[in-house]
Parts: sequence; structure tokens; C-alpha cells
Amino acid sequence: MAKVLLLGASGLVGGELLRLLQQDSRVSQVIAPTRRALPPLNKQVNPVGENLSALITALDLPIDLFFCCLGTTRKQAGSADAFRKVDFDLVVNSAKAARQLGAEHCLVLSANGANAASRFLYNRTKGEMEQALIQQAWPLLTLARPSLLVGKRQPPRLLEQLCTPVFKLLPGKWKAIEAVDVAKALHQQAFNAGLGGITVLESNQLAAIARE
Repeated sequence: MAKVLLLGASGLVGGELLRLLQQDSRVSQVIAPTRRALPPLNKQVNPVGENLSALITALDLPIDLFFCCLGTTRKQAGSADAFRKVDFDLVVNSAKAARQLGAEHCLVLSANGANAASRFLYNRTKGEMEQALIQQAWPLLTLARPSLLVGKRQPPRLLEQLCTPVFKLLPGKWKAIEAVDVAKALHQQAFNAGLGGITVLESNQLAAIARE
């Protein structure tokens, strides 16, 4: 029975993943720290506080799997520095804490186009985050790179709503993907006994896994 640490449980992908983990008999407990309380669920432990980093640092229990579905935008965060504190610092530091608690598999929501050498802040930050996680030398590391996410996000992101019809027509890894499909793929990969080392899944690969 697996004990899971899930970050981003109140988000688009994280919420879908939380539902799947709740239904999985292989999961005994889901620790889901959030800034606002989640609806109570079976198997769920929900530490609540504004400082997610402090909530994670305070954990003192064994963890088997670490999922990170955190993600914001520069506009939502308010500045480039605030964006980086979430999408790089919080992700990387939380992964380090999960590893110290015994987690063997780290599964992280990155983004299509993640590239540490990119001139674009979003893609560069995602790429640097991936590199930092690789340097942590996880036994198993899964990096998911979805394209534009489709789902009922709260609050909605206007740019995503405007771009979704176009992205649904794009080919390959650029095609928009349902958030629930990303969650399904992450969930399936967590219990894939054939994995080893680092696995990078582009958006079309995530969609294919979700269909299996």
C-alpha cells in the first residue's frame, strides 16, 4: 500500500489526480497540503496553510510516491520572481523533502517546450526545474510535458480559453490535452513496474497512455 504526497491537489490536473488516487486500492493515504481546505475525503490528509513549503517541511511520515502538479503563470503570481518561487523553488524544494521522507518515484507536471536555454521565462523556468530534479538523482523520475490543458479551471485563464480551439487542431505534442488525461497518465505511470530512471512524456504520449 502506497503513501502519496500530492502537491497541487486544488488545481486542474491535481484535482483529477486526487480523485484517481482516492479510488485506487493500492493507495493507503494521500497527503495533500493546500492553502485552502479541500473537501474531506477518505484516505486524505490535508494540511492547510499559506506557506506550503513550511507544511511540507513539517511532515514526518514515510512517503512512497511524490506527485507535483503545481503551476502558475507570471500574471497570476504577480511578478517573474513570484512565478519562479512557485514553479521552481517550491517544486524543487518539495521534491527534495519528499525524497528525504523515503519517496522513490517523483512525478512532476512540467510543460511542453520546457527548455533551460529558452529566452521565454515560462519555458526556461520549467526546463531549469527539470534539470534540478534530475540532479536530485531520483530512482524514478517522470516528467510530464502537456500542451495547453483543457478543463474547468478555477479561476479561468482567459488566454487558455481563447487559444483552446486552435490548439485542439494542432498535431502531435502541440495538440491541446484534457487535464483528466494528464492525471490518468501520471497515475498509470506511478504504478508502472517497467519504468526505470528518467521518463519524459510529451503531450501526445500522455494522451496515448490515458487511452490505454
